[in-house]
Amino acid sequence: MASRETKAPAVAGEGKALDRSSDVAAFLDEVKRRAPAVGAGERGRLVFALDATMSRQPTWDMAMRLQADMFREAGTLAGLEVQLVYYRGLGECRASRWVSEAASLERLMTSIDCRGGHTQIARVLRHAGQESERGRVHALAFVGDAMEESLDDLCAAAGPLALRGVPAFLFQEGSDPVAEQAFREVARLTRGAYCRFGPGAAAELRALLQAVAAFASGGRRALTALADREGRGARLLLEQMRAP
Repeated sequence: MASRETKAPAVAGEGKALDRSSDVAAFLDEVKRRAPAVGAGERGRLVFALDATMSRQPTWDMAMRLQADMFREAGTLAGLEVQLVYYRGLGECRASRWVSEAASLERLMTSIDCRGGHTQIARVLRHAGQESERGRVHALAFVGDAMEESLDDLCAAAGPLALRGVPAFLFQEGSDPVAEQAFREVARLTRGAYCRFGPGAAAELRALLQAVAAFASGGRRALTALADREGRGARLLLEQMRAP
């Protein structure tokens, strides 16, 4: 992992998708069951990681809009810090500083463009594990469309997250079966969750990202506040929490 940045980096479906309500409910149920314990007065901390390789270029603008929505929601939640991590190109993998202001988060995100290269998911997992050694991390969220590494290496890198109670929530763009197998296994090992989305699932993915951000910031209380502001993902999550 490259050294942590102190400012914004300077950079020149088929199958089951989230547009099916049963899949959304199932994912939210998994998120609910992996609730992080955010103590009183403690800031929730979310590592948000992106695959910025060239294969994601066709849908990058849509993904950026969705992620910007999540960051704006995060900015309204007192007590949430987000660290943005991305990889692209020939071995480039960067992490931002921890930020809590929506404007700073958006600047970090919009400074990134796609560049050709291989996936570096194990590197992201190792970085999240190292961050959890420095201070509590409540969740890792990852958005990507491919996996070009050894699955055993990914599982080994996920081990420290599992030991420290950091759930990984993996969102797969598209339907690559190799990526799905890997993402599901990392989610299973860390007691997180996996979900796949396609171009037609923008609204559902936005709701889920907002719900994950709210959940990482403050559990049920933050979710209730988001639901009161018409947050569909949060309402679905709260319904699952009330179920016996």
